[in-house]
Amino acid sequence: MWGREVDGLTLTFHLAGINNQNFLMRDEETGSYWQQISGRAISGPLSGKSLTLIPCDELSLSLFRAEQPEGTVLKDVAAYASGYAKPDWDVKMRRAPTVLSYAQAGLAPRDLMLGIHAFGAARAFPYEDVVKQKLVRDHVGPEAVLLVLGPDNQSVRAFRARLAGSGDSPEFYRTEDGMMDDATGSRWNFQGCAIDGKARGSCLESINLIKDYWFDWRHYNPNTTVYGR
Repeated sequence: MWGREVDGLTLTFHLAGINNQNFLMRDEETGSYWQQISGRAISGPLSGKSLTLIPCDELSLSLFRAEQPEGTVLKDVAAYASGYAKPDWDVKMRRAPTVLSYAQAGLAPRDLMLGIHAFGAARAFPYEDVVKQKLVRDHVGPEAVLLVLGPDNQSVRAFRARLAGSGDSPEFYRTEDGMMDDATGSRWNFQGCAIDGKARGSCLESINLIKDYWFDWRHYNPNTTVYGR
């Protein structure tokens, strides 16, 4: 998700086309073209400018409702409903050919990845691996990170594995209703906050995740490493 304001100018975007199977946008105000995955203008008067990243989650509706009972949901526009993607869109797309392909042991071009670009590094985590393991503790660059599967067994969040105030980076273990750290014995929920124990009331720093196909993530992050590979 990207903010629409650049240098004090609020931009209005439209779909301009597909570049290497990645969404390409054009703004009305300057005619500049922008990449979906990077939020960067690649041509036009604003070439080289970047949109501001807005942290967001990709959650199932049931989990969103549970966490945000007063939250609102964008309603379908009836006039365009027939053109919306079908429920099995992702299944069909896994079989679709790709323009680009990058050889990597055990990975197909359309394997879903959870990408992190932070701490001076890029690292991709196969979505299916995270779902199976439920809790992944790893490193992105020099920093220890956690990827946690939600109670809906679909949604995933990432956190910096460092306790606020102490700088400690303990081990975390999966529990039936969340996770526990071995430094304070505190239990943590899917929001990354301690709900009991010595760390109660503190929260881990959230890290933005991008769910993307392997070929696309690799194309825009050529120096990426891959968890488990």
